[in-house]
Amino acid sequence: MTEGDTVEEALSMAKDALEFHLYGMELDQDYIPTTSNPGEVAVDAGSFISLIETWMPPVRKEMMNRSVKKTLTIPKWLNDIAEEKGVNYSHILQAALKRYLGVQEPPFCK
Repeated sequence: MTEGDTVEEALSMAKDALEFHLYGMELDQDYIPTTSNPGEVAVDAGSFISLIETWMPPVRKEMMNRSVKKTLTIPKWLNDIAEEKGVNYSHILQAALKRYLGVQEPPFCK
């Protein structure tokens, strides 16, 4: 369920809600039903039906590339040197993990 202060905002929020829900269903390997026929959907007086369209490959890519915070522990002496050199821990860790795992790009986004 979603809403907005304007029709445009409500439609944008509905698209976001649909994408997030479908993404969760995909992860859970839930059955995703076919689309509804707008002519068969009952609506209250003063309400209307609007079609919401989404394309999942870019949604999957965005969700899989979002940042995830991780905590790590290193010796103080190593941290001191790294801070002195202006090391970007996130960049170094990502590069090291990709090299260690033998991957360059994510194995998704069909």
